[in-house]
Amino acid sequence: MPVSRATLFEHRPAELEVILPEPEHCLRWFEHDYPYALARWNHHPEFEIHLIRHGSGKLVAGDYIGAFSAGHVALIGPDLPHDWIGDLAPGEYLTGRDVVLQFDGAALLALRKTLPELGDLQQLFERARRGLAFSAGTATQAAQLMEAIGTARGLQRLILFLQLLDTLKNAPPPHVKALASACYAPTLDARSAERISKAFDYLMRELTGDVRLSVIAQQLNMSEPGFSRFFKRNTGHGFIDLMRKFRVQRACRLLLQSDMSVADICFEVGYANLSNFNRHFRIEMNRTPSEYRRETAMHALDRNVDHPSPYAIGH
Repeated sequence: MPVSRATLFEHRPAELEVILPEPEHCLRWFEHDYPYALARWNHHPEFEIHLIRHGSGKLVAGDYIGAFSAGHVALIGPDLPHDWIGDLAPGEYLTGRDVVLQFDGAALLALRKTLPELGDLQQLFERARRGLAFSAGTATQAAQLMEAIGTARGLQRLILFLQLLDTLKNAPPPHVKALASACYAPTLDARSAERISKAFDYLMRELTGDVRLSVIAQQLNMSEPGFSRFFKRNTGHGFIDLMRKFRVQRACRLLLQSDMSVADICFEVGYANLSNFNRHFRIEMNRTPSEYRRETAMHALDRNVDHPSPYAIGH
């Protein structure tokens, strides 16, 4: 895409990307090909660390436009519109071009009361609101850590994540570059953003109760079909589909972190009958709730066997 076309992004409202929480982790790690449906001009309240494995093109971040190539690493702050626009030949398709890591920086900093060391991240997160690109040894080390995070689980994944943040925080000045200008203000559709915010407030407030599309549509003075199209266009998810995803994610956490029965969890997350809960859980997780609990427990046991504590007492 030519730069002249990329500049049009500054004047078009960025689309909201809805990032679902991971039930087993405090961050979301994934890789994707290019072109890809979510590789678009978008924004979200989470921080994003982005690695380009291969390919080249133009990064647009706020009012910044610049080239990227293999090994590019960037940290994008909350609600900074961004897109990595690849230079592709007709019909070209890049497998596994991107590695993406997304996390809630505000929640991380909120832990400073009990983990004061996390306060060291404050300055990095503030600088990241403009977007930061890393180069040289910092980018190489960050890329290695991002790849390692993808295969790590449990506490080991958290350790690698903190190492990654520490690497970016301690980047020498020549290795880091601010992207958007200091005076940049994102072009977000205020009316749409307010409507989406109200819809999410309703969804999260009533998630374990009787969520009705008709209720939120009426609150926003929209018809049900009009609201459905609006919500899907702005978030990439259907409203009812998103409700199901959030309920299943909450159920996953309860399956992992409590001894509640599957039936009790079913009613706790807002389902009126067990068959619907099991069916929706299988749609999202490709297994039943009982299988998910059993397999996750077995994987945790295998990790403990493969990586025994150095302080364990042998017999």
